[in-house]
Amino acid sequence: MTSPRAHWSRRTVAIPAGLAITAALAFLPGTAAATTAPSADAATSPAAALQSAAGTPLSYVVNVRPGHGNAAKVKKAITKAGGTVVKAYDQIGVIVVHSSNDAFAKTIRKAKGVQSAGATRTAPLPAQSTKDIGHPKTLTGAQAKAASTRAVVGEDPLQPLQWDLPAIKADKAHEKTLGSKKVTVAVIDTGVDDTHPDLAPNFDRAASVNCVTGKPDTTDGAWRPSAEESPHGTHVAGEIAAAKNGIGVTGVAPGVKVSGIKVSTTAGFFYTEAVVCGFIWAAEHGVDVTNNSYYTDPWMFNCKDDPDQKALVDAITRASLYAEKKGAVNVAAAGNSNFDLAADTVNDTTSPNDSTPVDRDIDPSECLDAPTQLPGVVTVSSTGAKGIKSSFSNYGRGVIDIAAPGGDSTAYQPPQAPATSGLILGPVPGGQWAYMAGTSMASPHVAGVAALIKSTHPHASAAKVKALLAAQADKTLCTDPYDIDGDGKIDAVCEGGKNYNGFYGVGIADALDAVTKK
Repeated sequence: MTSPRAHWSRRTVAIPAGLAITAALAFLPGTAAATTAPSADAATSPAAALQSAAGTPLSYVVNVRPGHGNAAKVKKAITKAGGTVVKAYDQIGVIVVHSSNDAFAKTIRKAKGVQSAGATRTAPLPAQSTKDIGHPKTLTGAQAKAASTRAVVGEDPLQPLQWDLPAIKADKAHEKTLGSKKVTVAVIDTGVDDTHPDLAPNFDRAASVNCVTGKPDTTDGAWRPSAEESPHGTHVAGEIAAAKNGIGVTGVAPGVKVSGIKVSTTAGFFYTEAVVCGFIWAAEHGVDVTNNSYYTDPWMFNCKDDPDQKALVDAITRASLYAEKKGAVNVAAAGNSNFDLAADTVNDTTSPNDSTPVDRDIDPSECLDAPTQLPGVVTVSSTGAKGIKSSFSNYGRGVIDIAAPGGDSTAYQPPQAPATSGLILGPVPGGQWAYMAGTSMASPHVAGVAALIKSTHPHASAAKVKALLAAQADKTLCTDPYDIDGDGKIDAVCEGGKNYNGFYGVGIADALDAVTKK
């Protein structure tokens, strides 16, 4: 490999076309615009992208300074500046606003009591549409039947295809416990199909919601993806908590509850107002773990020296820390660009991904991938069936906390029989199962292990669960040299030792220790 793979809002990837015969295509959401850098005469700064939306309705977040009475003053200033309050999250001082005034952000930043404010998108409301290039590889009836003949007593029929469970000793953990029904993991994602037979037994309706507009929609079923939307969230939910019920696959924690918090638009964008809403909803509804297999659009990296991007980071940080304060462990995917997030610079050619991308070199310590690089978030890299870093997975010493199976090309990391694909099998809408790959798939494995820890230690704080997650991980040495495709070229460089390094963090998550270590 000579170039990193494209990075998308949802943390799934496509296997290279040349390997399509030997490995299934994973789901690859994204935009047509994001695949091509602008020409030399295109906009040369992120601010230029906003100019094209002048006079059209945009969404904003306004972050209020701490202090008595500030929220009320800011709300009045919002109205005066031509904004309409969509939802005020007074718990964290974040206000979601719509405005058609192209000077709204500049004006409201000057208002007394405002800490930061910025547009959450560069495209007018509603968002532009995207194209799906690549789809999940759906399991055929013949493949399902063949797998079921290999299942042993106590296994669900498709479990022989799940090499990822023994990779983290989840199969052994299930001999001890399946997890507690009192623990809920929220999938902040594209929506969850709770009618799927592998998910229905464990679905927590009370903790589910649609947050796409930045305001909770509690209409029954609003958390489900429509037929034209991504199956991503459903797959993720199954990896965490697919029931052990004699049907389909088995989740990492098949005895816990899972909820769906839908935050992506039909077009596949995860905007700040929706993500903030998702974290607050989880915090207020007793969620123990949140899974976040996405980055917040439209910026892959949000730079603190840009007032709009800084405001987005401020808002999501407030929301995620609030959820943790309320007891939730926030787990996030590291991303699929094979980027070293500890490097001095990273080349981002895809942002903003909802209008015209601008080629920019950024410092990943100053320009943050949200929520992946935010304080308190457990950042997860991906491993394949051979137990080494997936070809696509981002990495970085000081950034990656822990690793877990997310799959890889079968040609690069083939699994042991009876498994046949190096990708991750999970449920998709319509009562089917499909293979996908990405750090999107690694993160829910860690979320599932965190849920097992919480089940074993019901009174543990979020900090305690995270400490146990780290202490129980299987220490993993750097893969050196790392030439994943065998072409004689080094594809990534791992820094650190066995106890902690940039590829695997503290190591690979261990589900058995989660249920046996006190």
